[in-house]
Amino acid sequence: METGSQEEVESMMFRGAVDLLEQEYLFWMRNRSVSIEIQGALHTLNQYSVQAGEPRPESYSDDWELAEGLTEAGKQAMWAELQSGAESGWDFSSRWFIDGEGQNRGTLRDTRTRLIVPVDLNTLLCRNERTIASFHRTLGSEEGRGGNLEMAEQFELALENRVKAVRAVFWDESLGAWFDYSLQTNSSHQAFYPSNLAPLWAQCFSEPSAGERALRYLQDSGMLGYRNGVPTSQVESGEQWDYPNAWPPLQLMIIEGLMKLSSEKAEQVTFDLAQKWIRTNWAAYQRDKAMFEKVSGSGQRWRFISSSAADLCFI
Repeated sequence: METGSQEEVESMMFRGAVDLLEQEYLFWMRNRSVSIEIQGALHTLNQYSVQAGEPRPESYSDDWELAEGLTEAGKQAMWAELQSGAESGWDFSSRWFIDGEGQNRGTLRDTRTRLIVPVDLNTLLCRNERTIASFHRTLGSEEGRGGNLEMAEQFELALENRVKAVRAVFWDESLGAWFDYSLQTNSSHQAFYPSNLAPLWAQCFSEPSAGERALRYLQDSGMLGYRNGVPTSQVESGEQWDYPNAWPPLQLMIIEGLMKLSSEKAEQVTFDLAQKWIRTNWAAYQRDKAMFEKVSGSGQRWRFISSSAADLCFI
């Protein structure tokens, strides 16, 4: 590496990176894919779906107690749903709740992660397809590496198909945003979550008007009115990925997504959100000399909260 030219070093880095990216991508396509038919067209998308029907090692006693009173099959099914929710990183949230009537509501015991096709996972994979295609195209420009150009074309086609699928399955024309899809009801869950704006961040849409419409959706939701950031939902379920908690990666996703829009309105909203987040975290650090895992969107004071894993929250 030290004796090679800059071009040789970059080529080695690209080759190593693209192999790892493809391994991760293939895991999702082989183990976490689902087909959805919309108006006669079949779309392949991805979901969180762990099949291990046992309590999570990190929360074994909590999961065991939650399953009390269920049949053995019921326990295994619920534990698999909880594991799938943990796989998402949103552990836990009303986002994964589906009650006995198929509605997006309930309690932790109603977690049905495997019945939901999430917007943000698919936009992450959309971004991955674009990145992998770009890496292959860069490598394909080298002499004797025509196979990389063929791979670039394959991933560009996969990207094109995913953009179409995201539009067909997640986009709601009347509301102007993207929503998680329920495999139980074959319809969208129209509750607010920051993930409804994930395609902005990933640039996983093709209609020029979609970005500004999503901005209007965010403004109309009322979620910009909180002093410390955008809460994770409008549902106060007691779970950490719900109201009133505002999480750093979701603030970043919204801010970076809006930054890609060209309007003055988007620029102002982006600036305001970034200022809120910086101000809140600076104030918290000045007081406690600590950076917080999450904050309450409307909070003005600090305290410890206990959950399955101890954390510190500014509320």
